[in-house]
Amino acid sequence: MTTTSLGKYGEDLAVEFLRSHGYKIIERNFRIRGGELDIIALQNDTLIYVEVKTRTNHQFGRPEESITPYKIKFLERTARFYRNTRKNLPPAERIDVVTVDLTTGKPVIELIKNASF
Repeated sequence: MTTTSLGKYGEDLAVEFLRSHGYKIIERNFRIRGGELDIIALQNDTLIYVEVKTRTNHQFGRPEESITPYKIKFLERTARFYRNTRKNLPPAERIDVVTVDLTTGKPVIELIKNASF
């Protein structure tokens, strides 16, 4: 499996997981130069930018360990750009992280709310 197909698989699993937890997916893979938002969703009156991290082994750490302050900074910048290019978005927003761990064969999916903002 290529890294691109692995990432898409992880994002597909994350979308199913988020929907089952009441998130309404409004966009996927929003890209600008220097940043990407994997999933943009709504839950109640909150706009949520979701970063998805998928791992098939822990050679470079667990999925959540790859969310560094540097990565958060880029997510925040991309989120600001997203907000500035869209209308009628709720004022409340946050960044969540979904980790997809495939090391045991069966996907283990976890949600980390409020990674920033």
